[in-house]
Amino acid sequence: MSRTYPLSPMSDRFIFTRYRTDCYHCKENADQIIKAVPYQAQVACDNCGATRVYIPRIEDVSKEGTFTKIGCYDLWQLVETAPCRNCHLTGLHDLTIGCRHFTVRCRNCGFTHFYKFDLEYIAKDELKDQT
Repeated sequence: MSRTYPLSPMSDRFIFTRYRTDCYHCKENADQIIKAVPYQAQVACDNCGATRVYIPRIEDVSKEGTFTKIGCYDLWQLVETAPCRNCHLTGLHDLTIGCRHFTVRCRNCGFTHFYKFDLEYIAKDELKDQT
């Protein structure tokens, strides 16, 4: 783990990654673009634009565990390197993503961001429609 410069509470630097799997909407095997920042988390299909938006519910530094319940889609359990807003170390974070919940937990200090599902939309890619 490496020490980073302290992050402000409103910093947008956090998790940005991709996970290749079948999209719940278009059913195609495509990259799912995953972004988590303090005020929102999103999972968007790179193929069809189907996007699930999650909003913060709680932040906690307590015993290890998961807040994410199994839901209507497969539960994704990923690991990403990111800076922690609590301990300010860049290290491994566990991401657990379900259809209604999204959890990011720092392995170093246990600081956990828990997001709940808020809305869903299908983005239309006008450039693809013109080809």
